[in-house]
Amino acid sequence: MKKYRHITAIVALGAVASIALAGCAGTPTDSGDAGSDGDSADKGTITLGFIPSWSDGLSMAYLVQDQLEKIGYTVELETLTEAGPLFTGLAQGDIDMFPSAWPEVTHAEYMKTYGADLEDLGAYYENAKLTIAVPSYMDIDSIEDLKGAGDRFDGKIIGIEPGAGLTAKTQDSMIPAYELEDEYTLETSSTAAMLTVLSEAIDNEEDVVVTLWRPFWANSTYDVKDLEDPLGAMGDAETLNFMAHKGFAEEFPEAAALVEQIKLDDDQYGTLEDLVVNEFGEGQEADAVDAWLEANGDQFDWVVTE
Repeated sequence: MKKYRHITAIVALGAVASIALAGCAGTPTDSGDAGSDGDSADKGTITLGFIPSWSDGLSMAYLVQDQLEKIGYTVELETLTEAGPLFTGLAQGDIDMFPSAWPEVTHAEYMKTYGADLEDLGAYYENAKLTIAVPSYMDIDSIEDLKGAGDRFDGKIIGIEPGAGLTAKTQDSMIPAYELEDEYTLETSSTAAMLTVLSEAIDNEEDVVVTLWRPFWANSTYDVKDLEDPLGAMGDAETLNFMAHKGFAEEFPEAAALVEQIKLDDDQYGTLEDLVVNEFGEGQEADAVDAWLEANGDQFDWVVTE
């Protein structure tokens, strides 16, 4: 029988600040303990925090919830709108785990601020990348080509949430590196708003430049191409990680052991995200995870069944 999943909204936790959290990091138990089926004893409550418009975190939150509930944890999902409050809550222990952190590049500043109070439970995906993209029909192929072409885009680069690591990397690294300050402003709002502008521009075959990332379902849904980044201003490829508050593995050893085993390649991750975001959609995320596990579960030795 499918367990009832629920989401509770979190109150914004304020601006990013340095917060100390007492406690010590534990050592995960042997990974073989995580996969025992049929263990329904309540092992405690784990709160997963994520930003719904960032579909990597959305997809992984529901997958992790499914798996942890099957080994006896109660799992609650907390939705936020910005990375700052998410990392603040994580460091304070109000949130137990963020199931899709980008610690090496995108969230590097948050790691500097809160790293002492966080516990990295390992990477589930390799080769994540921040990008600048345009529709494939455009004759621009490199970020260098944006210089002198500001009028084509009304002087706007369409971005996502103001607190996103992608936003900071674009504003603080890419724009000055390519000397675009005098021609462009980075328009921030939300991921959904950016995708609306992108979709409308493509429907009308208009010029538009947006901030994107990989992996992200929009790269296959929309006819876009990444602009070459010869200066490397958008940063190197990085991993997507399960990030917890310090002491998580000691408090929830079987949960830590399970998530440390999760590894997804491009195809596996792509099918999960497509099912969660596109095929099933809002309100049916748990059903999407069930469908993905039914189709793909036999590829992994970490999957827990009912």
